[in-house]
Amino acid sequence: MQHDSKTSVYRHQLCAMLAGLLLALAAPAIADNIYKYQDENGIWHFTDRAPQEGTEFETVYMERERENRITLRQGGTKFRPLYYAFNDYHGPAQLELSLGEDENVLSEPDLPARFTVPGQKEELLVGLEALDPRRGFRYRLMVNAVPGPPVPEPVTALVVDPPFSALEAYPVSQGFNGESTHTGDENRFAVDIAMPENTPVHAARAGIVMDIEEDFNQGGTDVEKYADKANHVRILHDDGTMALYAHLALAGVRVAAGARVRAGQLIGRSGNTGFSSGPHLHFVIQQNVGMKLISLPFEFRRPDGSSAPPREGTFIGNTPDNR
Repeated sequence: MQHDSKTSVYRHQLCAMLAGLLLALAAPAIADNIYKYQDENGIWHFTDRAPQEGTEFETVYMERERENRITLRQGGTKFRPLYYAFNDYHGPAQLELSLGEDENVLSEPDLPARFTVPGQKEELLVGLEALDPRRGFRYRLMVNAVPGPPVPEPVTALVVDPPFSALEAYPVSQGFNGESTHTGDENRFAVDIAMPENTPVHAARAGIVMDIEEDFNQGGTDVEKYADKANHVRILHDDGTMALYAHLALAGVRVAAGARVRAGQLIGRSGNTGFSSGPHLHFVIQQNVGMKLISLPFEFRRPDGSSAPPREGTFIGNTPDNR
């Protein structure tokens, strides 16, 4: 099979596109902060590992960009390329592949197509070749990805524990459909809980830790600079929903990716990282409904066993009114 000059150009463009692919998914950074501290013998240490709690240290912030949790790898041959996807989440993710600017391309399976890749797995997704083997072919492979198992209908009537100690109470600084930042499908039913930095954050439901990020140490209101720099924990629940706990403190995560946690377990400490105007916890329950990540309405459980939706300007948790 002969390839024309356009084929080589498009292959080069394809590789460049895949290398720079941004999937709008939370992902780890490519550089670590450097921690500077002095031990009991007076020796100074410079390390990318956070020291033990109680140790005084300085942090040198390393500017970084996030990496993709979903990555593609090209295999096969020059004339019959194969594309594999690796899912770095500790839980399933759904991918959709489609072709653009394609000419004389045969795909197996037919594209567009959707695939569900298990966590920490690489799977072969698609193979391509020339429809007419006497001619060259060209294409642009486009990828979209959403974390979580695909579910046909949103889960309803969700009741969860407040994401902090049962002895505490904190105010809701932004509720459902908040005009500040809770406007898109992914965050329409998110809640911001005002709390001091380093407040213990507990799991609102049991599940598997799907993804963590704890290496960022800055925050602010510049959306372009800080939108993707919030430390977080994402937990996958047994019903396919996922809870996201965001704006956590530097090195503030207390659970490992892939671990199973129980409701009420300590998972991290709150902070002020990422796109944030002040210390708070951003909490949202999300679900993948047909290649679309949406947020779900929920109610917080009260100490007396009743429940109520979070409302801006009110307290949740162990308040006199909730006992």
